[in-house]
Amino acid sequence: MSASLFERARIVDPLRGLDETGSVLVVDGKITASGADALNQGAPEGATRIDCANKLLVPGLIDSWVFIGEPGGEHRETIASAGKAAAAGGVTSLVMMPDTNPVIDDVALVEFVLRTARASAEINIHPAASVTKGLEGRELTEFGLLKQAGAVAFAEGRHSIRSSLVMRRALTYARDFDAVVAHQTTDADLAADGVMNEGLYGTWLGLPGIPREAELLPLERDLSLARLTGAKYHAAKLSTALSADAIRRAKQDGADVTAGAAIANLSLNENDVGEYRTFFKLDPPLRAEEDRQAMIEALRDGTIDILVSSHDPQDVDTKRLPFADAEAGAIGLETLLAAALRLYHSGEVPLLRLVDALSTAPARRFGLEGGTLRPTAVANLALIDLDEPWIVREEALLSRSKNTCFEGARMQGRVLQTMVAGRTVFQAESYR
Repeated sequence: MSASLFERARIVDPLRGLDETGSVLVVDGKITASGADALNQGAPEGATRIDCANKLLVPGLIDSWVFIGEPGGEHRETIASAGKAAAAGGVTSLVMMPDTNPVIDDVALVEFVLRTARASAEINIHPAASVTKGLEGRELTEFGLLKQAGAVAFAEGRHSIRSSLVMRRALTYARDFDAVVAHQTTDADLAADGVMNEGLYGTWLGLPGIPREAELLPLERDLSLARLTGAKYHAAKLSTALSADAIRRAKQDGADVTAGAAIANLSLNENDVGEYRTFFKLDPPLRAEEDRQAMIEALRDGTIDILVSSHDPQDVDTKRLPFADAEAGAIGLETLLAAALRLYHSGEVPLLRLVDALSTAPARRFGLEGGTLRPTAVANLALIDLDEPWIVREEALLSRSKNTCFEGARMQGRVLQTMVAGRTVFQAESYR
């Protein structure tokens, strides 16, 4: 028997509405006791005791929108390197997007990801299969077979489905298999050759803009189709006040919809682009400050259910280019938690709601293990020092790519230990 006892920790478990000081006992990969009165009968003999005074213990983070290069782009990120980066950020499970080469659109690719993850990754990596074959937006994939093989959702990754008929068929098909369709909405015609938020700042820089309506119009279509079909729909990465309002209305109508947002869109705004800094070229783009504030409010009131890193590794050749030519995207697995904690330290979002968006809500939506510290649950957890200051340094990041939009940023709050199924997969040097 292997046992670990976390003592005197501040335990935050959104599933139970719990925020109290107590102990968590892990035995053979499972949580057997958790809470203020968890150890009335004492700890088992030989248990490893960990003093967590003034430390936070939360369910392991679940990042539901992650791009990984493997297969086909291993120079940017492998499944193994993504696992190491995730563990350092307190992420114990992630959902991998199908934008690989070849695309994850058949059973063999789903099985490849799962097999490779079991062999080389330190965390749980779950593939999302593509909605359409080759991410081409035309012919649907075999939802039933792909779900049976282990796909936890269906998504088009960086792509948006143009055809309303294809989307209706996808939602109907997904409903029949009780599957979730996750979609990032962008009207390609409206976005055209835009490279940042459409507004005064973009005009000053002389860069073509992407209007907020480019996100809203296909989102409104999808929400209407979700109401029509009764399917489970997840709006993957919203960035504007208009989109948040649309989600609120759909939820009020009783549609089975949830929404996510990338932490960059709640931490940064269009002004951070500065003088053409390509590491701040993201998808969706960084928006105006009023949109950022609206997204924070939407997270606080539950309109935004889930926070993601939108981890998207890009190499030097695709980022060290003129702004208009550079690829969009930034890495984020290692900074997801710290960037999110800015919202807690500023008093904008309560800690219980923040942990819910980072762990419990994605577990619930995608049917994944974890997301709670209740007894009998698998022991996926993260021990955090809420107050430890640190500076993001490119050379210290474990991801193969270094395109972070938080380089040099001062953070408050750091992961000390990450545990997956009772096994420690990361421990900070300062905590060893």
